[in-house]
Amino acid sequence: MRGKPWFKVKRTLSLELVIVAADWGYGRRHGWLSNYHLAARNEEDGTFVEVGKTFKGLTDKEFKEMTQRLLALETRRHGGTVFVEPKVVVEVLFNEVQASSQYESGLALRFARVARLRNDKEPRDADTIQTMRQLFRQQYDQKGQP
Repeated sequence: MRGKPWFKVKRTLSLELVIVAADWGYGRRHGWLSNYHLAARNEEDGTFVEVGKTFKGLTDKEFKEMTQRLLALETRRHGGTVFVEPKVVVEVLFNEVQASSQYESGLALRFARVARLRNDKEPRDADTIQTMRQLFRQQYDQKGQP
């Protein structure tokens, strides 16, 4: 029988990804770029493909600093989204890679959150979409096919 002493522990995975765009926040985050579009590197052509978004993981101070950093890298805007040069690498924690028709990559991260900025990494050091596809396949070796 389940009760209060029970809790679920989920496995956490990590990838280093690049921020390619950000959305203006609302409510408490009004005036900050706070919803980050995350991308993996395609090792075949060096481009970056989106694999998810997150607004979790940073402090208010870090959101303010990141807003300034991303605005300096701005390439264009569309609605409330600011597209940026793919220069900022972040470590992202997540629970699983899932299939997604929302992203051209065909994959998305489940429960993504920024763990830390990787100022010591270059975009060319980011994890690849090929690595994510491998993670996706490995998940189902244990769980069964999607």
